[in-house]
Amino acid sequence: MQDLPQRRLTAAVSPGNIAAMPSTSWGYRAALRLGAAMAPSLGVFSPKVSRAIAARRSAGQRLLDWARSNRDDSRPLVWFHAASVGEGLQAESVLRHLRRLRPDSQVIYTHFSPSAETFARRLPVDAVDYLPYDLPGHMDRLLSALHPDLLVFSKLDLWPELSTRASTTGTEVAMVAATVSPGSSRLRWPARTLLTPGYRVVAAAAAISSEDAARLARLGVATERIQVFGDPRFDSVMEKVRAVSSEEPLLRFGRGAPTMVAGSTWPRDESVLLRAFAAVRRYHPEARLILVPHEPTGAHLELIDRSAAALGLPAPVRLSVAVGPTPLLLVDQVGVLAALYGSGTMAYVGGGFGRAGLHSVLEPAAWAVPVAFGPRWGNSRDAALLLEGRGGAALSRLGTRKAAAELEKQWNAWITDDVERRVQGIRAREVVERGLGASVRSAEMLVRLLK
Repeated sequence: MQDLPQRRLTAAVSPGNIAAMPSTSWGYRAALRLGAAMAPSLGVFSPKVSRAIAARRSAGQRLLDWARSNRDDSRPLVWFHAASVGEGLQAESVLRHLRRLRPDSQVIYTHFSPSAETFARRLPVDAVDYLPYDLPGHMDRLLSALHPDLLVFSKLDLWPELSTRASTTGTEVAMVAATVSPGSSRLRWPARTLLTPGYRVVAAAAAISSEDAARLARLGVATERIQVFGDPRFDSVMEKVRAVSSEEPLLRFGRGAPTMVAGSTWPRDESVLLRAFAAVRRYHPEARLILVPHEPTGAHLELIDRSAAALGLPAPVRLSVAVGPTPLLLVDQVGVLAALYGSGTMAYVGGGFGRAGLHSVLEPAAWAVPVAFGPRWGNSRDAALLLEGRGGAALSRLGTRKAAAELEKQWNAWITDDVERRVQGIRAREVVERGLGASVRSAEMLVRLLK
């Protein structure tokens, strides 16, 4: 079986196939080389970007080392790629189902963002690493060492050089949780022209919705290769929530009082939340707030301390030193949000005041609690489903004072009318339950490609 990679390559580059071999354009390669050369200068302005650039200098090396010692050519290898945590959550449940359906497979996982490092390490895979820049030399080395049977991209993070070069060696290319927002830059010139070769070689794509399927076809995926399966993230979220034990210590922080859990918040969210909380406490002094910043850096936490003091709120207590429930709990750790949502009676999800986009509303919804979020939610399909199902509430105002007044009103209503709050929470969970099943369907699609 050790000659399998060579047999694939020989078949792919036989004289009859050379003319039809897919390839990226010189323009795409020039753009990637320019971007890779300019990347270090961007790191000067962002520690996160700097960390990613440093990690990418050795990207792929761990996979090469693993391949030399552990690649078994008698077993199929599936390579999953997801850019960051969001895309990873969409791929996770599919990956786990594939593991169950094909336990003989070896599985590797790559990502592009530093924020995905911790998430990737807990996945049931054989090896994890950053994906190098999408340049021919980098991709050839990885494909030659790994010779995967199946390459799976999550959401939309498909890299054309890797995709086209993989297909020429006999690797099947697939997409799961495929979604393309109407405003995606990939749909516009010149991006679409540069990226199309990578999409043309996709053998099977599991789209989230019929609208996503139509936009995938515009990018170059053959229509007959696209199927609409829904979003596997619904499965991932529900599995994560079900895995939290009723004895989980984090759940105690919300017991015994109406508690708002605010997850993945940014400074604009926190300004609104703290102002609304100060107003709510005038009528409901027993109310609690658990604040979970998206980036719990020391400077960020100190800013929240000062803002709380200026509003006359109780001093925030860090989760790392908290011994029990407290009026204002400030979470200084990562990886605990899914369980903390279960401690609340209501939730707020951050990101709806900035340009980066609203974070996932599915985790609190899966806990059957109603969810509030900021006014910039238009690109979130999940938020739209939650509003349509009457399981959440969107603030309409961008200004801090007016948005805080809106949130205060909703917060008070949820505390005062507990029956209606519970009903909205049940509706939120029903939204998640209606979306279940995409992971199994997507995994079965991948299994068919392996056969």
